[in-house]
Amino acid sequence: MIAPSILSADFARLGAEIQAVAGTSGDPETRADWVHVDVMDAHFVPNLTLGLPVVQSLLDSTDVPIDCHLMIEDPDRWAPGYAEAGAYNVTVHAEAAADPVKIAKDLRAAGAKAGLSLKPGTRLEDHLDTLRHYDTLLIMSVEPGFGGQSFMPEVLDKVKAAKRMVRTGHLNVLVEIDGGINADTIEQAAEAGVDCFVAGSAVYGADDPGRAVAALRASAAGAGTAD
Repeated sequence: MIAPSILSADFARLGAEIQAVAGTSGDPETRADWVHVDVMDAHFVPNLTLGLPVVQSLLDSTDVPIDCHLMIEDPDRWAPGYAEAGAYNVTVHAEAAADPVKIAKDLRAAGAKAGLSLKPGTRLEDHLDTLRHYDTLLIMSVEPGFGGQSFMPEVLDKVKAAKRMVRTGHLNVLVEIDGGINADTIEQAAEAGVDCFVAGSAVYGADDPGRAVAALRASAAGAGTAD
């Protein structure tokens, strides 16, 4: 699965930027699986992006599922609103959540998939019980807060550990990765077992974002999955 991040898109024409990865060319390979929306509050992370009103407008502009990544303080209060608005998947940070199990229940009750994100330095083992209540595990392969950072390959051990637990039935999550994913790094991540790849500049820095989606998907599919 490929989830282009609009953090790298032209904010003056977000509707058109999303349509560029919506498969409107008639080629299904150019259609993104999700559109990844980074919500930053300038508190949990130092950057400020957009919030619920913009997400609501984006939801009205496309039928591609919206994947909201909330890099915010107090997700216990704010996350359910994104699910209620119609986001397909809403991800909160383990480092910011006061009661992550309750957040997962609230998100699911509002009709969304529930995602839990871990920063590069956050241990997977410390959140295994919590993850049993979630649908998606988003592993950060850069420090959250800014686009355009370099991929951190050391987080792939965390991906492999999570996928082993999925295969053995200890977890039931889709594993997503966010940060520095491009033509050079996507194969490494695919081999480690990633299911969904967030890509920003690799998609929106290309002349044809839809064809970039197709190329990334082909690279990931060709890489196979590690044991």
